[in-house]
Amino acid sequence: MPLAGIDQEHLARRNLARVRAVVEVQAPTGHDQRDGDRVAMLGHPLARLEPKADDAHRPAVRDLLEAEGTRLFAHVGCWHVNIIHATGIEGAREARGTVVVIDVLRSFTVSAYALAGGARECRLVRTVAEALALAEGTEDAVICAEEDALPVEGIPISNSPTKIRETDFDGKTLVQRSSAGTQVAAEVKSADMFAASLVVATATIQACLLRRPRDLTLIASADHPEDHACARFMEALARGDEKPDLHALLEPFRETERYRRAMSGTWPGFPRTDLDLSLHADVFDFAMPVVRKAGYLQLTAERRRG
Repeated sequence: MPLAGIDQEHLARRNLARVRAVVEVQAPTGHDQRDGDRVAMLGHPLARLEPKADDAHRPAVRDLLEAEGTRLFAHVGCWHVNIIHATGIEGAREARGTVVVIDVLRSFTVSAYALAGGARECRLVRTVAEALALAEGTEDAVICAEEDALPVEGIPISNSPTKIRETDFDGKTLVQRSSAGTQVAAEVKSADMFAASLVVATATIQACLLRRPRDLTLIASADHPEDHACARFMEALARGDEKPDLHALLEPFRETERYRRAMSGTWPGFPRTDLDLSLHADVFDFAMPVVRKAGYLQLTAERRRG
């Protein structure tokens, strides 16, 4: 059945206290990148969890996207995580550790609404031809696709959260092709990957931190302000900020022609309501891990246990 109304007040940040940290910010002490933006996190609940097996003492990622890489060096007990910002396909190819691919408008917002509406999984592919072939061999498959942010002839559903929300996904599989999110995810080499957007931001950060990664790469799938805003919002959550100012983070997006076009309701295949469905944080309480399969990437809903 179509997705019922969302109790955002109930879902938003209900588990945030479980990952909140007391933070002590220290000013940079030198030009060495390792000393920049250092944050000491004290009394973090995650410090009490059993660590995962060491990843062969990977060296710090010192050369990753220096031009745009904001790094957060956070200590949690004896554990630290480097948070690295990256963009696009090149960023995906260089990403390390636990990787989060962000596509707010609209690919991974679509994925979240489909999963919340009863879809078993989402299958991500690079091309429309791959989507058509995969759907033909998949029971109860529904395709959504766009090319250059426009609808694809013969495919009734674009990557539109509004259209997805109106579709019955109970027990179905969503096959997705997009110009940014699915392309970038396909380039990630790490075996530990999540797809994300604002609607699953907090749940995604919780899932990432519970893995105790040494490196956490947040990739804006395109050089769009809303993807960068989501990455900064997620970084703030990882730092333990209780209420990151999402409105301020999204202000650069509201000043763009792209925003005005979306607001006009004249963008083919993408109703104006897509913005409202995409630009709210923490609508859903699950993360979306991505696993490589033969011919596609499998995306599912992962909820916290206990």
